[in-house]
Amino acid sequence: MRNKDKDMALRDVFYGIAEFSEDVLLAPLDALRALELESWFAANILNWIFMAVLAVALTYWMLQLKKFNDNNEEDRSSTSHSYLGDEQKYQ
Repeated sequence: MRNKDKDMALRDVFYGIAEFSEDVLLAPLDALRALELESWFAANILNWIFMAVLAVALTYWMLQLKKFNDNNEEDRSSTSHSYLGDEQKYQ
């Protein structure tokens, strides 16, 4: 195989990757871009779903933290982790 043929083959591989990316992988984003011109709410429904899930998860997390805080189940000393030092050493 000549050097020019190798260059053509490599160029074809990279052009193939670019074409696949643009025509197949980015097709859903092109559809969203076209949908946004018709309806902003429809194009952003996935974002609203993610925000609702985040709000529910954050609320659940805060309620769990409050529950453990009310039961005093957490060690709040500054040396609760071994890497922070031993409290006995400094007294």
